[in-house]
Amino acid sequence: MTKFRAFLDRKDIHPSLHTYFIDAMGSMALGLFASLLIGTIFSTLYKYIGVAILKDLADCATAVTGAALGIAIANALHAPTLVMLCAAAVGYAGNGFGGTFVLGGVEKTVTAGPAGALIAVIVAVELGKMVSKETKIDILVTPIVTILSGVLVAQLTCPLIAWCMYWIGWFINTATVMQPIIMGILVSAAVGVALTLPISSAAICAMIGITGLAGGAATAGCCAQMIGFAVISFRENRFGGVIAQGLGTSMLQMGNIVKNPRIWIPATLASMITGPLSTTVFKLECTGVSAGMGTCGLVGPLGILTAMPDGGTMMWIGIAVICFILPALLSLLFSEILRKIGWIKRGDMKLDI
Repeated sequence: MTKFRAFLDRKDIHPSLHTYFIDAMGSMALGLFASLLIGTIFSTLYKYIGVAILKDLADCATAVTGAALGIAIANALHAPTLVMLCAAAVGYAGNGFGGTFVLGGVEKTVTAGPAGALIAVIVAVELGKMVSKETKIDILVTPIVTILSGVLVAQLTCPLIAWCMYWIGWFINTATVMQPIIMGILVSAAVGVALTLPISSAAICAMIGITGLAGGAATAGCCAQMIGFAVISFRENRFGGVIAQGLGTSMLQMGNIVKNPRIWIPATLASMITGPLSTTVFKLECTGVSAGMGTCGLVGPLGILTAMPDGGTMMWIGIAVICFILPALLSLLFSEILRKIGWIKRGDMKLDI
């Protein structure tokens, strides 16, 4: 056992929930951003601008989603170069494999998507790392082991993963339509909190397949966290903090949240108000991966535009109010109340930027 542990250490293999579900999933979100998400943005711009090259860019970026996921996850696991390149094929398989199910009397083909890629690539990369540079024919052994193991895992697990992800997403999306107020609160708060935690809200939304009104609520929650922290920490971080958090990520505040969890209250309360307003008043919708991005690069609002190409004036007002105005005003109101009672003190949200 000691020798095997030493072997794993030598191969830089450290199995843990943190490695696989925080580091790997966080890097997977970058793979999504570099392929599916940026492709969605190009596609949206094409619809409004009509420049032909934007459609070509969208098609190319979207087509390599699985490969991008594989490379991104492999990079997070510190894979050697050859293993990382092989992970592109495994990511393609995991993202694209699935199954055909009869759902509501209708036959439907569902893929495992990012969740399938995550599982298959983790197994393939760790096995690939084990054999990497252990033989004189490494150029053959490493690709064979990595791709063969990954594709086999994808074939075995992706049908079940696809089934589970579909029904989880179906339940959330359907429940939000049936109970827009309650689910608007729950989805907005939960996804917003996930955005600020050191996990990937975008990857979670993409894996589950959150869309429609639930996607709009998720976007509202993410925007509330990012805009909320950007505004309430302005006195500590000034304009640099507004940009870093408002267009970057509220995850920057995680260290301060650990020190004083109460600083999380204003933005979270704001999300619990903007979420149901999004689902009931403005009826905003958003696509899966974009729903977990908030105002990061304005991806959330662009996702709404993609999901609601004919949304009209009410959609534009909703984007302004739900994504920017209300999160700022509500978070500021709640934070000032907490400052008055001493729960938040000056310097509690200071960032090293």
